[in-house]
Amino acid sequence: MIAQIVKNDLKPKVVEIDHGMYTTEVLEKLGKAGAFRHHIASQNNGSIDLFGAIQDMAAVSRECMTTGFMMWAHDVCAWYIENSDNDWLKQDILPKMVDGEVFGATALSNPMKYFSGIEELKLSAEETEDGYIINGTLPWVSNLAEKSSNHFFGSIFTVHSEAGNKDVMALIPCDLEGLTMKQMVAFAGMEGSGTYSLLFDNAFLPKKYLLADPIGPYLAKIKAGFILLQTGMAVGVIQGSIDEMRKSDLTLAEINAFLDDRPDELEDELNEAIALIQSLAETPFEAGTDYLIQVLEARLLGAEFCKRSADAVMQHCGAKGYILDAPAQRKQREAYFVIIVTPSIKHLRKEIARLEAA
Repeated sequence: MIAQIVKNDLKPKVVEIDHGMYTTEVLEKLGKAGAFRHHIASQNNGSIDLFGAIQDMAAVSRECMTTGFMMWAHDVCAWYIENSDNDWLKQDILPKMVDGEVFGATALSNPMKYFSGIEELKLSAEETEDGYIINGTLPWVSNLAEKSSNHFFGSIFTVHSEAGNKDVMALIPCDLEGLTMKQMVAFAGMEGSGTYSLLFDNAFLPKKYLLADPIGPYLAKIKAGFILLQTGMAVGVIQGSIDEMRKSDLTLAEINAFLDDRPDELEDELNEAIALIQSLAETPFEAGTDYLIQVLEARLLGAEFCKRSADAVMQHCGAKGYILDAPAQRKQREAYFVIIVTPSIKHLRKEIARLEAA
């Protein structure tokens, strides 16, 4: 069913999406086909199949990684709710998110950098009896729609009080009063991902949206799944690059034979990486530094592999790959997104070094 959705519904829209068209039509169909259910035990007969979610994301990213990225944002938002203690969110929002009736996103780029000592946390709040009054700005959050009651994102903010400061995490609806959403820039790739800058001006968030307070144990629980799910984007865009290399070989095989990183070689390495990801995805709640380092290394491998595939697909396709809207140059731009999206290669290497030194 996923393959048919990719072929019939996604493939005809890929160029429009690449030029900035944001649509949830494909996400809705993927939800109805069960793509967002695998890793959500409460909606999957008690079973957690993180690798199933990764496989479906890879199948979509193989054709269009912008849509694969939206799947990841949606998948991790459902992951946040599933692993919280908030029964209202689990009963009222989560089933609709899994079915593709409402849409999820993640605003954890800045918080992840904050917890790694790279940035300051950009959102802060004052706590009231019923909720939080939030202020601050987030530069880029994706898979959103302005003033939509059907779009939500998970975010972290510092709560100030006389007793001291604390960080909490909550689900935030896009139609929250006091929240302004603006599309400030145009991107070279991933332009159709519904990406906005968010300005919170005394935005009141009721406590019914709370995901975690305290936040420490909760973040430890969701972290490996968050990172491993990103490998679905990497696997998909690498396989898509290999597909384009093979197409170029139909006419350029004789000269392409002199290039490094030939498609058969890359596919063998990709299959080894997929086996590693599958193994790690079997135990997303495993405790211990060694496991987390392996997860970070798998994500790093995906990013570095994307860099190789991006270079290889352009060299294999030559000038034809440089034509506007050619699949090869879209694959290159998509691959570099895996390299720079949080956690980026430099962020991953920093975090691995910190854990190894601890």
